[in-house]
Amino acid sequence: MALNIIGIGLNDEKDITLKGLELVKKSDAVYLESYTAFLNCNAEKLEKLYGKKIILADRELVEQRAEETILKDAKSKEVSFIVVGDPMSATTHIDLMLRAKELGIKVNIVNNASVLTAVGITGLQLYKFGRTASLPYPQENFKPESAYDIIMSNLKNNLHTLILLDLNLKEKSSMSVNEAIKILLAIEEKRKEKIFTKETLIVGCARLGGDYKIKFGKVKKLEKEDFGKGMQCLIIPSKMHFKEEEALGLYRI
Repeated sequence: MALNIIGIGLNDEKDITLKGLELVKKSDAVYLESYTAFLNCNAEKLEKLYGKKIILADRELVEQRAEETILKDAKSKEVSFIVVGDPMSATTHIDLMLRAKELGIKVNIVNNASVLTAVGITGLQLYKFGRTASLPYPQENFKPESAYDIIMSNLKNNLHTLILLDLNLKEKSSMSVNEAIKILLAIEEKRKEKIFTKETLIVGCARLGGDYKIKFGKVKKLEKEDFGKGMQCLIIPSKMHFKEEEALGLYRI
């Protein structure tokens, strides 16, 4: 009948829009995407507000088994696929939309807040951000340096860099700003291009959209800061407008 792809915001069960909530409440099945981000509340709180049973959808279900689960249901029922943040900020969800349309399923999109825009609270101007980077946990045979390369490219073009940090799905936690700093410093030690040193000015953010914590300063100071739990991200500013510097002054350590 229909597939509703709905953003539920960044913090808790109350961040869903009224339009999104109306669609969820009339749905026959509600799937929660559970592998690209986490809210600062559990699924039980969503169920209490929505009045619906939540089905957790991991990457394997969405990317490999959607035809036999989500899309199969949506052919004859009203189905909502709810996503932390904005639902169309990840290519996985665009792919799900395209697959649904190929099957003749009506698709409704409900947008919401995203980390890509929530970083505006730092005072950095959104249109001065360059390519966004993702920083994964290094593995024995997988130690990518693409985030470092993106920082370098953005700095050359006088653009800020937002770095999205990896998730620990087993512990349902985000890589911390401190862990991200260690990884980037290790790459710097190898590359020695002076892109990310102890003297580099950075912005550490945690729980944007909720009980946020933001700190601005040199790497050598932020690497000792406790950012707590919740989703975290890192920003490497390029040359700043004086108003950006003034705003970041609120968070300087």
